[in-house]
Amino acid sequence: MNSKEEKLKAFGRLLDIMDDLREKCPWDKKQTLESLRHLTIEETYELGDAIIENDLEEIKKELGDLLLHIVFYSKIGQEKNAFDIADVANQISEKLIYRHPHIYGDIKVENEEEVKKNWEKLKLKEGKGKKSVLEGVPKSLPAMVKASRIQEKARGVGFDWENKEQVWEKVQEELDELQVEIKKEDKDQMESELGDVLFSIINYARFLNINPENALERTNKKFIHRFQYLEEKARENNLDLTEMTLEEMDFYWNQAK
Repeated sequence: MNSKEEKLKAFGRLLDIMDDLREKCPWDKKQTLESLRHLTIEETYELGDAIIENDLEEIKKELGDLLLHIVFYSKIGQEKNAFDIADVANQISEKLIYRHPHIYGDIKVENEEEVKKNWEKLKLKEGKGKKSVLEGVPKSLPAMVKASRIQEKARGVGFDWENKEQVWEKVQEELDELQVEIKKEDKDQMESELGDVLFSIINYARFLNINPENALERTNKKFIHRFQYLEEKARENNLDLTEMTLEEMDFYWNQAK
């Protein structure tokens, strides 16, 4: 592994390259905060894919792409005389010190849960007039991730179920309510109740210490593998999926298991 001096040298090299690109490259010169936004989101998802695959080499590459974006945004901020990379690094450093009084102060904690509760309390005390612990949840997050973050933040201030059995009872209650609306064929209420079911399932996953996003992605990959096996077998036997019976497709689907 590299020494601290080598790490700083590598980061300095990246900053120098960014300066060159911003000055000399036609594409880089045209970029703005807004034009980079969707690219950053895409890079973040690519990192997420690499993490799920546990591909360490790919994780390294995707982290580099994200680091480039951070440096790029900071360069644009510098040009606007708003902030530079040092301001970005110093701000996160100050935030980490402030939110870890059990490390940099005299606060005592017994476990991870106490750390999380202190974290949320400290966030509420910070500026910009935030009055709710939920204000820190980005509005543009995918719904499942947002639900998880909402539940985690509520838990951070003590608003939570006592045990997983209570949460499972809630799941069953929401399922029953969904069935009532399905029988009524009330589309609007069906959607509302289905949302409650999904929210409670995500909550139950949290109590099982399972990341629901990872769990669903695992099932997505399983389905893709089995369906592509079905497609491959259909081609081998000169069959057209659109003309196959469900029984024929099930035969290959079960083989894929």
